[in-house]
Amino acid sequence: MTPTSARPGRTRRRLLAALPALCAAPWVAAQPAAAAFPARPLRIVVPYPAGGATDILARVLAEKLAVRFGQPVLVENRPGASAILGTDTVAKAAPDGHTVVLTLSQSLLTNIYLYDKLPYDPRRDLTMVTQVAMGPVVLVVHPSVPAATGPELLAYVKANKGKLSYGSWGVGAYPHLAGAHMSATQQADMTHIAYKGEAPMMQDLVAGQIPMAYASVLQAKPYLDSGRIKAIGATGERRLSVLPQLPTLAEQGLTDPAYRLTGWLAVAAPAGTPAPVVQRWADEIRTASELPDVSARIAAMGFERRANTPQQFAAAYQAELPVWEQLVRQSGAKLE
Repeated sequence: MTPTSARPGRTRRRLLAALPALCAAPWVAAQPAAAAFPARPLRIVVPYPAGGATDILARVLAEKLAVRFGQPVLVENRPGASAILGTDTVAKAAPDGHTVVLTLSQSLLTNIYLYDKLPYDPRRDLTMVTQVAMGPVVLVVHPSVPAATGPELLAYVKANKGKLSYGSWGVGAYPHLAGAHMSATQQADMTHIAYKGEAPMMQDLVAGQIPMAYASVLQAKPYLDSGRIKAIGATGERRLSVLPQLPTLAEQGLTDPAYRLTGWLAVAAPAGTPAPVVQRWADEIRTASELPDVSARIAAMGFERRANTPQQFAAAYQAELPVWEQLVRQSGAKLE
């Protein structure tokens, strides 16, 4: 065999020997970028005004995360348009893990069905990192309402068709959707009263201007403690740690998905963020949220600590999508 005729065989053998290294090249190339993270200060975008619960939680976590990451962690408030502006900022940010959003389920989930057009699609443009905390709410009524349990309240609204109203802190918010579900299933024809925030809603409830509403624990507890309103039950699957004697609505037989849902506060990153970086964020947030002072702060705000994995969050997100879609359609809520 001549050298010339042997050359093709040697070339094939060299190529076959090189294949494993060539296939691994993209993975190997990604490792230095992930290992170098974070390379500069990090940014948590909060798509709500400063001073609210989401902003407070972001700042509490940022302080701890700065130590964990070894880089400053800055909180940037970008409120507006039902959290669309701030969330869109992150959806269009570089997918290097240095910018994330801490937001409510509204901007990552329900806005999909409330708006005909969004500048981003969270299912396509964002990567779910972790649900930091769950936000169960309490179904509360004015003391004049002759009901103490979920089934009693359902019977009351059914017997008073067209006579009752319920409050919420905005069109498309969970209290609106849950109230609309109750009205529809009981054929109660209740009137929805949308307020510009939870505080004025609670003031009207306490004053007897509206008979019922879903409220956050933070807003409801002082009025519950003073006896100015009554609690019927809590949403979600577990009792609230700050109201352990209050049964969930599901415990009382209200097992529709609408009564078992809770809102949540979660972190998302731009789509395409490397998986090791996403996992690092999730791990550090979980570690920070487990610190006694942070855990106590989360509970004091009426939230239940979660801090799940990216995989668990993604699965929960997919499971909730059709439930929220059905609730929005049932309510007829639309925003522009």
